[in-house]
Amino acid sequence: MSKSLLHALPKPSDATPGAVATHDSAAICIAGPTASGKSAVALALAERVPAEIISVDSALVYRGMDVGTAKPTPAERAAAPHHLIDIRDPRQAYSAAEFVRDARQLIQQIRARGRLPLLVGGTMLYFKALFDGLDALPPADPALRQQIEQRAAREGWAALHAELARVDPATAARLAPADSQRIQRALEVWQLTGQPLSALHTTKSIAKDVDAAGDGVLFSLEPVDRAWLHDRIARRFDEMLAAGLVDEVKALRARGDLTPDMPSMRCVGYRQVWDTLDGRQPADTLRERGIAATRQLAKRQMTWLRGMPQRQVIAVDDTTSPAAVAQQLLAAMRA
Repeated sequence: MSKSLLHALPKPSDATPGAVATHDSAAICIAGPTASGKSAVALALAERVPAEIISVDSALVYRGMDVGTAKPTPAERAAAPHHLIDIRDPRQAYSAAEFVRDARQLIQQIRARGRLPLLVGGTMLYFKALFDGLDALPPADPALRQQIEQRAAREGWAALHAELARVDPATAARLAPADSQRIQRALEVWQLTGQPLSALHTTKSIAKDVDAAGDGVLFSLEPVDRAWLHDRIARRFDEMLAAGLVDEVKALRARGDLTPDMPSMRCVGYRQVWDTLDGRQPADTLRERGIAATRQLAKRQMTWLRGMPQRQVIAVDDTTSPAAVAQQLLAAMRA
């Protein structure tokens, strides 16, 4: 990256009061596990440097899914422009390739407006696609997917996860035994190509020029104490329940065109509530299951982050306010 990112940002132009014309490849990425405070830090940073926020979150793209995704409030979205939020109906999928395309376009547009792009979120596959490019993976095969789902119905996803561990141990190691969507895709790729997904992830044979962040920096907000993060996860899930998460999922189910196998309904929190409403899980365990699933998500996110050598770790805990973390980011950007 450039010697000093902020020094590469020219002074505000007379044409756009308060704006900052960015360096050609300047972008800031703020990653971290769920509940680590990424959104608050981004807003604090946007108060100090004219910026626009690009959501790097596979759940925030869905309309009508506000409570369970901790979607930015109208006031927060008014404080700084936000992008890639509410761009899909829950029936529709949104791929990493689509994210890369949209993010690249937004980065260019935000820079053209003389502002700094802040890419903020916890979908690590999206960050990986931005920094490393996309892979030449085969398209989905509906018939094969149905076969895998039928096997899972008979044997359970844990058994299929064990099978994946035999043919692709690297991929299995980063997936939870209940992560049905990704286990299914990894087994599908194995059966279609005869190669493990982890091997194909090293090819980068398409979209090799996808370096949307360019000289951008990846900051990772990581807890000093795991118990601190676990407490925040529990409190946030409690807040979601109090804010009407169950009613939100009831409304989604009432549409009649959504199923629990859709990517939107596989999101943490939504899946646990759906299972409860379907009677597959008892209501009195919903809180426990939701918190456990969120902790598992955070663990997977940390695994992804540790595999990103370019990241700059910013330690977060009870002693670090969003404003203090934003100041740390500014100091690192000036270094």
